[in-house]
Amino acid sequence: MSKKVKVALLQLEATENKTSNTDKTFQCIREAAENGAQIVCTQELFQTLYFCQNHNEDHFDLAEESDGDLIKKLGELAKELGVVIVSSFFEKKMAGVYFNTASVHDADGSFLGIYRKMHIPEDPGFHEKYYFTPGDEGYKVFKTKYGKVGVLICWDQWFPESARLTALKGADILFYPTAIGVLPNEDDTVKREFMDAWETMHKSHAIANGCFVAAINRVGQEGGIRFWGDSFVSAPFGQVIAQAGDEETILYAECDFNLIEKQRRTWPFLRDRRPETYKALTGEK
Repeated sequence: MSKKVKVALLQLEATENKTSNTDKTFQCIREAAENGAQIVCTQELFQTLYFCQNHNEDHFDLAEESDGDLIKKLGELAKELGVVIVSSFFEKKMAGVYFNTASVHDADGSFLGIYRKMHIPEDPGFHEKYYFTPGDEGYKVFKTKYGKVGVLICWDQWFPESARLTALKGADILFYPTAIGVLPNEDDTVKREFMDAWETMHKSHAIANGCFVAAINRVGQEGGIRFWGDSFVSAPFGQVIAQAGDEETILYAECDFNLIEKQRRTWPFLRDRRPETYKALTGEK
């Protein structure tokens, strides 16, 4: 019997008003649930503008605690609507220690836990090492009512090891809350090249691991970055089954998780792995 799950990706613009961003996202989660979504995922750092474009100590005040009010409200919303919610937020663990974090709530409102972004970039316009400590809890899969959910965040998407390790833990779908765009000196040709590479990486994760992959980007001009959206969902052999444009939208996709078994029987990459030959990846002999 087909196990079809409807996912919704929230591709939104952000403002300087944290409360307004949060309210809009919550309203979009409600709309997605009304339209039949069973798993809903936000973009990266949905409550705020992408503040990592510069160093500003005041931005640390934007952080939330993982047992704080935001997590409580997300749980209440998930329970009310009967949906799984994957959300990306700026987390304060303790004084001076901050993470780029995703939380997962099951459809009964229970808090299943968090994933902390493992790979932290430091590039022009993306000064994340100033704000975020690298993740300290490893790769995770969350068993929800509607399937096994793996979460990775933005820069993690360029590392095949992250996708593989999460898939090996049993993920049916990998969600990548993201903030990717172009800088003022980068024209539409550069944008297209970046987008092609971005899409290729995600489709490769889907193919190599035989699972669904969902990439959720933000949109709009924020300071010096133009975020170009184009959120999409890839099936287990790299087929794009839903894709957004560069405007605010809720992107829906129906994922038949039975395709995972079918794909892995045809292309059994996980069966044919040779981990004993990969020791050089970790410096082992």
